[in-house]
Amino acid sequence: MRERNQQQEAESAPGCAVPETAAEVLLEGHRATRDRVARSILDHGPSSAADLASRLGLTAAAVRRHLDGLAAAGLVESREQRVYGSRGRGRPAKVFGLTESGRDAFYQAYDQLAADALRWISDAVGGGKAGEEAVAAFARARFGKQGERYLGALEQASADQRTEALAQALSADGYAATVRRVPSATASNSPAGAQLCQHHCPVAHIAEQFPQLCEAETEFFSQLLGTHVQRLATIAHGDGVCTTYVPASGAASSPAKPRTPGAVPTAGTPLTDPEPASARRNLA
Repeated sequence: MRERNQQQEAESAPGCAVPETAAEVLLEGHRATRDRVARSILDHGPSSAADLASRLGLTAAAVRRHLDGLAAAGLVESREQRVYGSRGRGRPAKVFGLTESGRDAFYQAYDQLAADALRWISDAVGGGKAGEEAVAAFARARFGKQGERYLGALEQASADQRTEALAQALSADGYAATVRRVPSATASNSPAGAQLCQHHCPVAHIAEQFPQLCEAETEFFSQLLGTHVQRLATIAHGDGVCTTYVPASGAASSPAKPRTPGAVPTAGTPLTDPEPASARRNLA
């Protein structure tokens, strides 16, 4: 009994509730509730305390305690939730996202393994241009397998809801994707395009070294949506969100805003060819 009381006192002592380093927080038992909170943010993107409580079956108060611990360890940071369009009264909701340290705590070992594998693929064919193409071929094959699952969801959606259907499929795979409708850059009465936003990228650190992954993903989106798309920003290039512009049917394939510096302006090959050659050249 005395030993149990001593253990409880030790666990509740100052400094014991929050380990000193980010690695300690996540390595202190993979099944710990705090790890579950961090994993949920990793899988679903920036989340509010209420969202986390609902997903994990916890009270909002319990989630906030764990978020405070993760924030103190430098694993998560809070910010106001972005709301597009009109917003109701009251303060904006606060969401919590992983910091770079938080991502590193999960992905460091896996990133190194993936980077080594891709580098081996490149070196196996002699490196240089041939190596870059070999990595690109691997990336296209990887997204091709995902496409088999995504295509069924998109085929059930109407033409003007295909981007939303793609966002839902991406979110189910942990990309925390959303869609924002934007007016055409050419005329006020033209159909609105869409910005497909991925708030989380599981391979961001690898894509920094191998941009072929981002390029293949953009081609993948183009093929699924049947139109040329344009990548505006990527997490791998230091942007906060991966953003892809999807033109409306019949609209010119140009982004509604100037391209973000460092973005990857890749246009893929669509399943159909709905646009004239002049429109395609504008994206090249």
